[in-house]
Amino acid sequence: MSQSNSVTVDLLRDILDAFNQHDLDTIMGYFADDCVLLTPRGPESYGQRFEGKEQVRNGLASRFEGLPDVHYGEDRHWAFNDFGVSEWRLTGTTPSGERVDVYGCDHFTFQNGKVTMKNSYWKIVDG
Repeated sequence: MSQSNSVTVDLLRDILDAFNQHDLDTIMGYFADDCVLLTPRGPESYGQRFEGKEQVRNGLASRFEGLPDVHYGEDRHWAFNDFGVSEWRLTGTTPSGERVDVYGCDHFTFQNGKVTMKNSYWKIVDG
């Protein structure tokens, strides 16, 4: 994990790798104690908001429960100072057997080498 104030593409790739391994301990090691997660779906215009490591961990755990085989592929990453963007194709299957296949991205804000905000976006697939 990077401990500098500057985000790198390698750091963003490492975070995505942890997501693909469904390794919550490693994922949460990248996040600051006062982190925020904004999901692509939820009751508000920004999706659903989780604040603090415990809530963020629970929110991410629910993603893995809702898509047990979730995988982020075809990824590209950009980094600038304390900001990063990861673009990916998310695939997975819900417990009821519904196949999910969408493109999306995460906008990250970092402070002292840790994620303070992860804001996720997915394309909406109709029909």
